[in-house]
Amino acid sequence: MTPITRFDTGGFTEREPGVWTDEEHGLVLSVHFFPLVPDLPAPLDAPGPLFNGLARSVAAAGAGLIEAELGHVDGLPAVRQLAKVARPEGRGQVFLGSWTVPRAGCSTVLKVQAGEGAMTGMREAVVLAELGAERYFAPHPYGPGVTGGLPYHLADLEEWDERFPDHPLTLVRRTLRRIVPTVALHEQFKALPPFAPQPPEAPRRRWFGRS
Repeated sequence: MTPITRFDTGGFTEREPGVWTDEEHGLVLSVHFFPLVPDLPAPLDAPGPLFNGLARSVAAAGAGLIEAELGHVDGLPAVRQLAKVARPEGRGQVFLGSWTVPRAGCSTVLKVQAGEGAMTGMREAVVLAELGAERYFAPHPYGPGVTGGLPYHLADLEEWDERFPDHPLTLVRRTLRRIVPTVALHEQFKALPPFAPQPPEAPRRRWFGRS
């Protein structure tokens, strides 16, 4: 179903093809293949425009891009995104992390997500109380033009993960960091031409959409 042929699924149980869950920690792991030109706004060797465009796209959908990072998955250039989305049915947020491996006409994505439970906002409240409102809210690091969507604030930074080891944001970061080094990609996918941005009218899809 995807060019991802192998990765570590320890702690997860397969629920359907391409989807695994960790019930104890409320995590959902999924792999995807998109036979479309990747919806990345700039080349991977232009992190400034790339991250700015990603943040704008996520904000326009009513969500918030927490961080983005360039790296490699099984030797291929890739981009990691970590975003937050308001629960459509009520209080709290869902945190989604992904590694996207783009090629010229397609891409594969490994995604991990986890949502807040009955208690929401504890991490944010503690950090806000410690930093104060003036420091807590900050301009988006990927450009002053990133507006709308969920607000950017310092409680989402990785430096707070140790204080909140069971928070869904912490769990998503930790799980991606553990799994991605174990990913193996099909050799035919690795041999495809590299990604190059396409005009805006090209078919596009949003990686952070929830099924």
